[in-house]
Amino acid sequence: MSLFDAFRYDDRRALVVGGATGMGAAVVDVLLSAGAEVVVMDRATVDRDEVTFIGVDLADRASIDVAVDACGGPVHSLFSCAGVADGTPGIEKINFLGHRRLIDRLVADGALGRGSAIGLISSAAGFGWEQNLELLDEYLAITDFDAASVWAHEHGKADYLWSKLAINAYVAREAFALLQKGIRINATLPGPTDTPLAQANADTWLTFASDYRDAVGTKPSTPLEQAYPLVFLASDAAVGITGVTLVSDAGYFSAGMSGSFEPATGAVEFMRSVF
Repeated sequence: MSLFDAFRYDDRRALVVGGATGMGAAVVDVLLSAGAEVVVMDRATVDRDEVTFIGVDLADRASIDVAVDACGGPVHSLFSCAGVADGTPGIEKINFLGHRRLIDRLVADGALGRGSAIGLISSAAGFGWEQNLELLDEYLAITDFDAASVWAHEHGKADYLWSKLAINAYVAREAFALLQKGIRINATLPGPTDTPLAQANADTWLTFASDYRDAVGTKPSTPLEQAYPLVFLASDAAVGITGVTLVSDAGYFSAGMSGSFEPATGAVEFMRSVF
């Protein structure tokens, strides 16, 4: 045994929700390399001998409950990676409410126990959650799956941006209560990343911050580059970290906030607005 073993996942069972493609699939690859037993939940079928696959539709509460029952426990590390773009029916459920329902069930069932960790993929689009906390608190206080969905539609919040703001506020709100149970929760906020979902929305998702990337000589992140920090946050090596929403955008937002890359300042100020 060495101190570096805290970064590994030997003898740990990891559940990756949305592990069929994109960043979720990259998380699966890293976990397998780190020695984990991996269970994948997704609507799309995963045909990999080295993982256990369970089908789930995050827009359907009954499907979530069946999937949780099939998974059982223990779940030492949960990675909530599934997400869809604007225009997808049920986006408020798929991107947030379904993940919350799954987490609540795993905690209530004791599958996520003391010493476990949760890592969610949010987005740099949710950067301004603090400025929207009053309305987010109202939303997050609605714990019923269907009632929260109704609220989102009635308030014009059944969209991608609000789902990511909700994830970030949820991580901050729940960190204390979960830590009392010995469970850590964190999220990453990726910048533009070259995934199938991003390619389907390339005109907006992959052109964002292109001037910054040209200036520093980088490209949109690869899924693997985003998987690394998320897997770290749910490892024992990050035992002192919880309630964090880690911006993994190659420095764009920091450059905009500090003014070191002035063209980013306007975009950052907009993302820190009240929506």
